[in-house]
Amino acid sequence: MTVYQLISADNDLRTLKSAVDKAGLSATLNQTGPLTLFAPGNTAFNAFLQANGYASLNDVPTAALRTLLMNHVLGSELKASQLSTGYVSTLAIGAASVARPISMFINTSSGVKINGVSSVVSADIDASNGVIHKVNAVIGLPTIVTHATANPQFSSLVAALTRNDMPNFVGILSGTTNSPFTVFAPTNQAFSSLLTEVGLPNLAAIPQPLLENTLKYHVVTGVNVASNNLFNNMIVPTFQGSTFKITTTGGAKITDKNNRVSNIVATDVQCNNGIIHVINKVLLP
Repeated sequence: MTVYQLISADNDLRTLKSAVDKAGLSATLNQTGPLTLFAPGNTAFNAFLQANGYASLNDVPTAALRTLLMNHVLGSELKASQLSTGYVSTLAIGAASVARPISMFINTSSGVKINGVSSVVSADIDASNGVIHKVNAVIGLPTIVTHATANPQFSSLVAALTRNDMPNFVGILSGTTNSPFTVFAPTNQAFSSLLTEVGLPNLAAIPQPLLENTLKYHVVTGVNVASNNLFNNMIVPTFQGSTFKITTTGGAKITDKNNRVSNIVATDVQCNNGIIHVINKVLLP
């Protein structure tokens, strides 16, 4: 049976099947494929509806439901043994301001967790056009914050953003005001190197003005700048108010206001309200 026929035959997925029908996606899940569907069970779907103030599926706008469901689908077949920690692209297209396939972060360090919010509870339900993995929570459209918190390589960045003397960065980067955002996100190793460079023992020791300005210096507001939009000697205005320069000769690099150079080591983690590029050195304004 196809992916659609399998979810239609599974009583535990009856709410998902109703959602697929309402969104007009039955043909999508019946197509030749290959597809991978991360399928929330009835309990997961009911929890999602309640958490978002919907009395029933009928209350969910059809267009929003369609995008949400496509955020559970990959355009390739990945069995459990083929899942690995990293990013994949879903079939969901983000908000009009980003208009790109949304990224999904899969973490296989302990079981299989999706975007830090949903775990695979039953894997490898084989279909004629792909595979289904049942999950225990609906996978919402990820924001910048969703992807930052889901990836353990950004735990230092998250700790910095959420330090109690910082502005409400979580609220800002979860929302749509000033969005879309382009965020150049330093890894944990980048923060460790910064502490060594400035001679401080930990993140808590970084003075408040320096940390706030540094974090804002990694954010660009109002644009979703994908890697194919980067060009040599590109001057980038930041949320902090200053600029940095991107060069692309010999690999994409950022030169900050202190002439320190950071490599862009991964690109195009697409969120619903912006995009993340991973860098290996903290930028200093």
